[in-house]
Amino acid sequence: MENGFQSAYQEEQHRLSLAMEEIDRRLERLRNTPVYTGHDFTEQVLESGREEKRQALAKSAQEPYFGRMDFDERGRGQRKPLYIGKIGVEREEASAYPLVIDWRAPIASLFYSFTGGEEIASYEAPEGTIEGLVYLKRNVVIRKRILERVADTYNRESDEPAVSDEFLVYRLGENKDNRLRDIVSTIQAEQDQIIRAAKNTALVIQGVAGSGKTTVALHRLAFLLYQYKEQVSADKMVIFAPNHMFLDYISDVLPELGVGNIQQSTFTDWALHLLGLDLPLADPAETLAYWFESGSLRTESMDEAPGRFKGSIHFMKLLQAFVERLEPVSVPEGDFSPWDGAVLPRAEILNWFNEEYKPYPLAKRKERVLARVHRWIEMELKKSPSAAALKERKKKSGPREKAYAKKWPQYDALTLYKQLFQAAKGLPADTAAELKASLPAAIFKATQSDLRKQIIREEDLTALVYLHVLIHEVESSQRFDHVVIDEAQDFSPFHITLLDLFVKGHSFTILGDLSQGIHEYRGVHAWEEMSSLFAPEHTGYFALTRSYRSTLEIIEFANTILEQGVRGGITAVPVFRSGDPVRTLPYGTSGREQSLLTALQELSSKEYRTVSVLTRTLKEAVELHEAFTNAGLDVNLIDGGKKQYEGGLSVLPVYLSKGLEFDAVIVADADREHYGELAWDAKLLYVGCTRALHELWLMHDGKLPSYVQKQPE
Repeated sequence: MENGFQSAYQEEQHRLSLAMEEIDRRLERLRNTPVYTGHDFTEQVLESGREEKRQALAKSAQEPYFGRMDFDERGRGQRKPLYIGKIGVEREEASAYPLVIDWRAPIASLFYSFTGGEEIASYEAPEGTIEGLVYLKRNVVIRKRILERVADTYNRESDEPAVSDEFLVYRLGENKDNRLRDIVSTIQAEQDQIIRAAKNTALVIQGVAGSGKTTVALHRLAFLLYQYKEQVSADKMVIFAPNHMFLDYISDVLPELGVGNIQQSTFTDWALHLLGLDLPLADPAETLAYWFESGSLRTESMDEAPGRFKGSIHFMKLLQAFVERLEPVSVPEGDFSPWDGAVLPRAEILNWFNEEYKPYPLAKRKERVLARVHRWIEMELKKSPSAAALKERKKKSGPREKAYAKKWPQYDALTLYKQLFQAAKGLPADTAAELKASLPAAIFKATQSDLRKQIIREEDLTALVYLHVLIHEVESSQRFDHVVIDEAQDFSPFHITLLDLFVKGHSFTILGDLSQGIHEYRGVHAWEEMSSLFAPEHTGYFALTRSYRSTLEIIEFANTILEQGVRGGITAVPVFRSGDPVRTLPYGTSGREQSLLTALQELSSKEYRTVSVLTRTLKEAVELHEAFTNAGLDVNLIDGGKKQYEGGLSVLPVYLSKGLEFDAVIVADADREHYGELAWDAKLLYVGCTRALHELWLMHDGKLPSYVQKQPE
């Protein structure tokens, strides 16, 4: 076996030298080609192509490929070694296969989907199904042009057993920095199936903590751009993430895959930009504080929370009915007279509004009718008997036209929303009373109070954007080719239905984990709440149950929290990567702060890049951050206000840790006083535990929750 490994390593070293020589030669030739800076369009296009090749070859020169697959296509009778990389590189001379095959190419799908065995392998290509035999699957690690590792995960001609997980476990064992990285060299078969799914499908992905769902979604964007390059463009794709820090955390993945210009935003930022609102948004920290900082205040049912109601399809339909009721009262009463003796009958204006311009939304109908009124005035002015009469009529018509325009309702989303909650005048009394009766009293009262104070909350944005669409419609420039929604369990059915108005062909990747649904006061409780919004033929559902993040010990410990605390949570299947046992440690005689400080110092002395302390509340995180800083540690406080994740040592409330991962995690105050016996409390603790890759410590003062198993010292 040792001789076989040496032989494989020498073979790949030789192959790498040849590949780099060809890449370097072509890159040098392109760099020596003068850059065109003139105005000839054809030459500009050619120069753009050369620059793309320069950048692609420069990236390939450092790490040309990560995998090799020997494939004998049926009918060819020739076994060919195929090398697969992040970026495809064509050969200079004509050949059946490129020097490096792009990982998104159809034949590269075999590298991910083939898991061993003697049977015929196949993949789908534009010309149909291609079949053949796979003889070898080999992973290689190349860093900065140096071959570091060679690992065969399948060899048809070897008697050695397949070790398909060996390379994966090696990559998973690496320590994390402050960025999410691509997984292109270790994509698993079930992940590849999602990545390569058809474009015009609303994919719903239930992925357990650490299943790689976020990374899979990002790789899916890169695949769609490759596979449907004539139908989609990067600047028409968008990723909606829960916060700015999460966007920063995932920001390196797409550039690593050679993809740029994809929009990355929070739903809040996108909505505010589209609406162009001048009003400041209420601090989201207020909502977080209500639900997470003061547990005793959580008296209402999650289903009765304002976010659940305002995110419901019922509320969406209520808004639609509200706008429909505005139509009959849109045209002002009375005829229009620009000057004495000239009359435009209201009946004629009604005909324009209700018949000729009926296909348009309200705001555009109003705009077109008023433009028609202006044209009518101009035509009437031409009939003036004298220059003096023309002058007099112009003088009178201008103010009267402006006064008439002001009689029309003001069609902007915020004004209508205020009218709905009677925070602004404009609705007939009977309509206002009927609408009020259709809204929950507590929600009506609270929203009315906010709007009168010029306060808009995040939970109001979906309704405001929908009202904007109903009265203005969606502009072609606002449409997306594909939408990715991460942490989608925290989105509402109304969010999805609204965004479907902006995306072509129901092209969604919707991903999340119901077991991490700690924002139940606004999110969904079952994926059917989202999948039911689409026709069955436009929907796909995938469950990713294998967790690649944490060690076996951490995953099994977290699974117990779900099984005993949530009773219905979706548990993870671990990759066999064993590590240190989970520790449950009571605070020592030195006290809480000193015990946590000592634990943090011990873990940070190991070869870990990222270590975090997770508290139950933000207040406790602020206090610990001050104590750690005073003790001389360089610790980052993550309080929800930062836009960048710095890595290193961090302290943060557990509810802000979702989506992040750390080499080692200390959960502070893991006792019944901080984590009660509700399923919601268990989900919070589950989120905290599943942030850890290699080590997890739970420290406490008092009894552990019933769903936490005390670990032996």
